[in-house]
Amino acid sequence: MVNDLCAELLKSYDDGNDGNGIYGERLANRLHEIAKIGLTKDNGSNRPGFSKGEKRAKDLVAGWMREAGLDVHTDGAGNVFGRLEGKHSNVPAILSGSHVDSVPNGGHFDGPLGVLAALEVAEAWRETGYHPNKPFEVVIFSDEEGSRFSGGLNGSEAMMGKGNLEEKKKFHDQNGWSFSEVLEDIDLSVDSYSNAKRNPTDIEMFIEVHIEQGKRLEKKGLPCGIVTGIAGPCWLELTFEGKAGHAGNTPMNDRHDALVAASEFIVEVNKLPATISDSAVATVGKQFVEPNGVNVIPGKVTLYVDIRDIHTETRDRLVNETLKIATSIAKTYEVALDTQEKTRVAPVPVKKTIQKDLERAFEGNNMECFKLPSGAGHDAMIVGTELPIAMLFVQSKDGISHNPAEWSELNDCVKAIQVLKTFIEDLQG
Repeated sequence: MVNDLCAELLKSYDDGNDGNGIYGERLANRLHEIAKIGLTKDNGSNRPGFSKGEKRAKDLVAGWMREAGLDVHTDGAGNVFGRLEGKHSNVPAILSGSHVDSVPNGGHFDGPLGVLAALEVAEAWRETGYHPNKPFEVVIFSDEEGSRFSGGLNGSEAMMGKGNLEEKKKFHDQNGWSFSEVLEDIDLSVDSYSNAKRNPTDIEMFIEVHIEQGKRLEKKGLPCGIVTGIAGPCWLELTFEGKAGHAGNTPMNDRHDALVAASEFIVEVNKLPATISDSAVATVGKQFVEPNGVNVIPGKVTLYVDIRDIHTETRDRLVNETLKIATSIAKTYEVALDTQEKTRVAPVPVKKTIQKDLERAFEGNNMECFKLPSGAGHDAMIVGTELPIAMLFVQSKDGISHNPAEWSELNDCVKAIQVLKTFIEDLQG
């Protein structure tokens, strides 16, 4: 229960993980306070992007930023920045953070943990008297999840000058509110959003701490790991079209069954990623069968394939092989095939040199280093199109995310923050 979130986090916490100005109890209390905003009846989080709930959470964290001695400002997209000037204020800043919006009835760690991890580093420096050489900024990006408009990462896109604003103006939420009306409801505007672009030369790097949303770290028994890259998705729409017919009167050797062809395709696609890359995945998660009758041979099947990898070359190879297999199967079953590419987003690998720096931060904290890809998108993916990025994943219990049952142990969270702090300090030069 959120009423006991802080207590639950502290129940199994080993305060031996505290140190260097980082305190698990402070982190637990702050996760608890954010979780109370937009609390659902199922004990989940409901803070849609560009909502008053998201704004309340941002304002709460902004207050903590000021208490930590950070200068706070909000840009035209609602992104919040808490800045600590470095000894050398004229050099590019190091940014770290995440988001505080959620999916409907989501969890309490996805997003807020990354924001509070970055803030905890600033708190630790204040308590220990450490003053970084370079400016450091804690950032809260707006509307990462995209639950309002079925398309997220709007805050990071605004900061980087990405995305198509004309297309965004066409967005409407489930209540019929336009993108413009939603912004105006929280004292922003389309004009202010379009002016939120920041000069990339002012930023050296962005580092994001995030829950894994998978089971790899849990299976390894490790608290956190190094993200090697963020996968770029390619979505394909495939339509197999045969001939509908009577299920009783059409012999088995005289059928053009679109569903049989589609079914074989699904099985074969499931085998493909392992032949190309250990970080690639392919998923058929949506399909439509026509005419969809119990006693009718399926005449048409439309399905969607989500193909991802952290490397462009292998992702695109997988796309090509998927299309080859579809063509071959369609020929075998004498059905027509139509293919359309719906989206293709470039993967964002994390530089090898940055991964090595993260490894040293793990070693500096006497922790085992494990590397893993991110299959999900993050604000770091948008920032990483132009700037160096780093990511740390924190273990997720049972891999559950976007769900009230989402959970990461406080011990694991604090250990990740210790690594984050070491890594940022090592960047000071």
